[in-house]
Amino acid sequence: MAKFISKRVGLALITLLILSAIVFILGSLLPGDPGRSTLGPLAPESAVKALDHQYGTDKPVLTQYWLFISHFVRGDMGTSYIYHAAVRPLLFTAIGHSLKLALLAFVIVVPLGILAGVFAALHVGKASDRAIVVAGTSATVTPEIVSGIFLIVVFGIWLNVLPISATPPPGEGGFFNQIYHLILPAIPLVLVLFGYIARMARAGTVEALGSDYVRTAVLKGLPRRTVIRRHVLRNSLLPTITVIDSQTGYLIGGLFVVETLFHYNGVGTLLLQAATQKDYPMLEAGILTIGVVYMLTTLIADLLYSYLNPRIRYQGLE
Repeated sequence: MAKFISKRVGLALITLLILSAIVFILGSLLPGDPGRSTLGPLAPESAVKALDHQYGTDKPVLTQYWLFISHFVRGDMGTSYIYHAAVRPLLFTAIGHSLKLALLAFVIVVPLGILAGVFAALHVGKASDRAIVVAGTSATVTPEIVSGIFLIVVFGIWLNVLPISATPPPGEGGFFNQIYHLILPAIPLVLVLFGYIARMARAGTVEALGSDYVRTAVLKGLPRRTVIRRHVLRNSLLPTITVIDSQTGYLIGGLFVVETLFHYNGVGTLLLQAATQKDYPMLEAGILTIGVVYMLTTLIADLLYSYLNPRIRYQGLE
């Protein structure tokens, strides 16, 4: 197990190194000048050059990259051009907000998708199975901006049962009040992920139900509930874990749309502002930090998958 973890961590570090280079190159290729973006179009050229020198953007590209990655490893993410403050506390606060929204969506969609998929598999070919498949497919292909606007109009304006802003008013930021304000923004993310998770849970359960070990358990006279709990779910959840991990990246992308639509101060809003205003330290550190979070979730999924299926663990060491 230790060798398996070491190999996965090594691959994750190599991937992050490649990602850091790509992020830095793309950030350098963005049009515009940081000094000019900060000082405005009417600032004299001498002041712009002086500010660029202060930012270090007039140094060779390789030097800038080395300074960026070496400082990032030490936890120094630089200074934001927009806020004139350290990037790390601003970024971590925004990521914390986004994680609240993402976790709420996952807490809702993962058990809901698994239960729906298992239920559909136990009723293959029936009306309930077809309804779950059609509903999941329809929800998956609907963009977050479309479902989000629909939810705002119906539940936020017509029925007026949920707030259309994800951020509570000042002084009303208690835990349950925050969850209350995040319910509506979480639903578009739940709708997109529900179809993927339900379909994979259904396919895994159907395959497990037709396996030899399940038939043997049934012939031994074990109750149906025991067979499903002990023999079906453990194996049917393996592909579901994979799809949940793969959809983490999609969830991050969906956060950008949802946060903008519901006026939520998360990492999506912060990075969008950084990109439009040429705040390179914030943009590069934010994307790389998201990459780190994604790699950690992938590593956790690999470990969970290998725990449930030891054959994967041993194959990964070959």
